[in-house]
Amino acid sequence: MSEQKRLAVGDPAPEFTLPDSTGKPVSLSDYRGRSVVVYFYPAAGTPGCTKQACDFRDNLAELNDAGFDVIGISPDSPAKLAKFVETEGLTFPLLSDADRAVMTQWATFGEKQNYGRTVMGVIRSTFIVDGDGKIAKAAYNVKATGHVAKLRRDLGV
Repeated sequence: MSEQKRLAVGDPAPEFTLPDSTGKPVSLSDYRGRSVVVYFYPAAGTPGCTKQACDFRDNLAELNDAGFDVIGISPDSPAKLAKFVETEGLTFPLLSDADRAVMTQWATFGEKQNYGRTVMGVIRSTFIVDGDGKIAKAAYNVKATGHVAKLRRDLGV
């Protein structure tokens, strides 16, 4: 598998349409004219991913008020995402990228370090896509804990 070039500020954000936790298709282009936080995470319901999702949930009103929508993307099935949404009371779309095609386009699936071993997997990453569909911020290998607070500082929210 060839290594995908990482996205950088100013790049056009790769377009996608993926099913949400209810099976409804959601497209990046649906958010044109608004800024959107697109974050990729390895697995719904795991401790780090739950912490990160709940941080986004708890900060969603402030992010929305500042003009930022939030979308989470993982390889989980819509059914697993629905359970995660219900269990954690999540109030933003979680999208299923079961074949990891979007993750590959965004360079968020590939080799990563896990407990000192190199494995293939989802690289926890967060992007800000501006209203014109361009990458305004790209952060790969982010930490689950404290990430949303840092993002808010970086965005001035």
